[in-house]
Amino acid sequence: MKNVVSRERKMAAATYKKMRTLRSITNSHAHSKTSIILDATKYIDELKHRVERINQEIAMAQNSTCQKSCPVQLRVEAQDKGFLIKVFSERRCEGLLVFLLEAFEELGLDVFQARVSCSEGFLFEAVGVKDDQGSSECLNVQDVKRGVWKAIQNWSNQVKERTDEGNAYVPSLVLLS
Repeated sequence: MKNVVSRERKMAAATYKKMRTLRSITNSHAHSKTSIILDATKYIDELKHRVERINQEIAMAQNSTCQKSCPVQLRVEAQDKGFLIKVFSERRCEGLLVFLLEAFEELGLDVFQARVSCSEGFLFEAVGVKDDQGSSECLNVQDVKRGVWKAIQNWSNQVKERTDEGNAYVPSLVLLS
């Protein structure tokens, strides 16, 4: 009888430890086993979607041809407290960052976290969060897409005005869903 109780306690301790590990990996705040498992399931689904999006982005980057015209790609995703905005081009886009940051300001978004690269091409990834005044309470993904898209178009128009026809590349715009 003592061995059965001891074995059950060891199994319970092992289960508790595994649940605690699963809870920490998935950033779950739940305490019940069922809730931890549900949070883990949601986390796995989120990771699957991320992998699919990354694979699509890789395929697009490999398949795209960028000769005289080079598309600027835009993706906006809703997050818990704001939006993830990604802008990508295979070519360098001088001045585009200024237009993007102005769009954030017009939309009432603060830059919470950002990553920008312009060495090989142009990559802008930023998390925009609602500002403290609450002016962006009713913003949705489509509103943010429109605002950022307008900034990209304004930048594109400025590039077209500054370049002689045929001498420099003129970006085309691609909206990613």
